[in-house]
Amino acid sequence: MSAMDTDEIFIVLPSSTTTSGLSLSLHPLPILNVSEHWTRLKLQTNSNAPFVLGALLGTQNGREIEIVNSFELAIEEGDSVDHGFLVSRREQYKQVFPSLEFIGWYTVAPEPTARHIALHEQFTNYTSTPVLLLLQPTATGASAGSSTNVTAQTLPFKAYEPTIEIRDRKTRWVFMEASFNVETGEAERIAVDWTARGGEGGTSLESHLQTQRAAVKMLHDRILVLVQYVTSIVAGQASRDYVALRAVSALIASLPASENPVFREEFDTEYADVQLTAYLSTLTKSANILNDLVDKHVMVSSGGREDPRGQGGPRRRGMGRQGGMPGDWDRLH
Repeated sequence: MSAMDTDEIFIVLPSSTTTSGLSLSLHPLPILNVSEHWTRLKLQTNSNAPFVLGALLGTQNGREIEIVNSFELAIEEGDSVDHGFLVSRREQYKQVFPSLEFIGWYTVAPEPTARHIALHEQFTNYTSTPVLLLLQPTATGASAGSSTNVTAQTLPFKAYEPTIEIRDRKTRWVFMEASFNVETGEAERIAVDWTARGGEGGTSLESHLQTQRAAVKMLHDRILVLVQYVTSIVAGQASRDYVALRAVSALIASLPASENPVFREEFDTEYADVQLTAYLSTLTKSANILNDLVDKHVMVSSGGREDPRGQGGPRRRGMGRQGGMPGDWDRLH
């Protein structure tokens, strides 16, 4: 913690006197993550104002910042960030998304306070000017809910850029509001639209299972029609339609004879052949690895000397200008 003045007077600079020059783009994924984080903590803690804290990941090119993803942060006693957890999660994301860097942090509050200034100073070790994304669940925009197009003006979010202000011959951290726009790709627009509509009446898995169930039911009904038709012909209750019967016969012939003992025996034989081929391939790879290991062991044992014939590999012991004994090479192997 620095000794900077962090009184709650003018924590946010007036937008009429100062403007941020950041070009900030916000993707739908961090918006959904922050909202889900806050809603889940409300239910878990049974509180209307739980303390929410997380990290923002994205890319930065000069004054252009793009917030692409986010993850939750752990808090220790006294609003101290668990830096070990932060670094670990950041490195894990770095392995999957190499281009994403730590851009800033997010929380939920009506307005920034001195508490947020203290938290901000804990993130300056990861980036010089960490951006603050603030979710304001009690804020109601003039056009919120009146338009189907999601824009920065209809979202209860505000972005802040930190800056240093000199006041009464003292320096302190303050925030100034930065405008942002919602950046969406084609895949993100499809996902957000699907989520907004509740996955067509439910979750994606539920919708998929319902589609599969409808397809299986339709197939079952069609098979029952064919069975009833063939049964009626056998009982002499229906006339023969040879075109339909030939189609049914072709359909039956195309089905695998899974109940035929000959088919089962042939299937087991082919399955055993495939497994044997896989085992032989694994054995061959193991033999190659063992052969390389033996070659390296021989090389180390011989001191790394090369074959004087220029073919590489361990040099025969005792071989000089006059040559060596053939038995030495055999004993080496």
